[in-house]
Amino acid sequence: MTQQPPGTIRLYSDPLSMFGAKAQIALLEKDLEADVVMVPFEMKALYEPKHPDVLRINPKRQVPVLAHGEVEIFDSTQIFEYLEDLCPEPPLWPRDIAGRARARLLELQSDEVYFPHIIRLMGLQDTPNDPAAIAAREGAAQFYTRMDDLLADDRPWLAGEPFTYADIALYMAQIFGERMGAPIPVDATRLTAWRGRMGERPSVRQVAGAMGRWLLGIGRPVPAFLRALL
Repeated sequence: MTQQPPGTIRLYSDPLSMFGAKAQIALLEKDLEADVVMVPFEMKALYEPKHPDVLRINPKRQVPVLAHGEVEIFDSTQIFEYLEDLCPEPPLWPRDIAGRARARLLELQSDEVYFPHIIRLMGLQDTPNDPAAIAAREGAAQFYTRMDDLLADDRPWLAGEPFTYADIALYMAQIFGERMGAPIPVDATRLTAWRGRMGERPSVRQVAGAMGRWLLGIGRPVPAFLRALL
């Protein structure tokens, strides 16, 4: 059982925040109690009115934001790093320097190499044959192939051992990839099996399952693998 650090941990997120979900999963993996505040969010109005604490802490005016005593930070990767320093056990980065560097790079690539393709698709849902949409899907597919190759030789997680923040990042990002028409290719069998292992983790079932239920509640389609977590 993790020893809870003093002070209330408060995480500001919203029901459809991929980055907030990343931080929430990490808190659960660390067995840290947190007050999760879901800021106002609606598909048409989006984040209006914006939460005053989010506005005060994050100049980018968006979630996730984490507050813990005098510490007030934003950005899911910065939250990951804070949680690792705050609560080293269980580790969510590899212990060795080279392993940590590789895992950190994988987490970065999920956010900044893979996910930009998905963001591009969000604005092209009505024009799937647009060359930009085709290029975005191809870019996502190439990333999936690279991740599938990483999982060769029965490697359980993207960085090998242990389960890391890199796994959390890609899992949440590919939920949006699937929803935007860039699913994991059928021949990426190792990556599909990895996603199945992810769905077996209680933290993932709790957080991703809640997102799936929220999507169903507003009449949005939910990928089959996400429905299995409900």
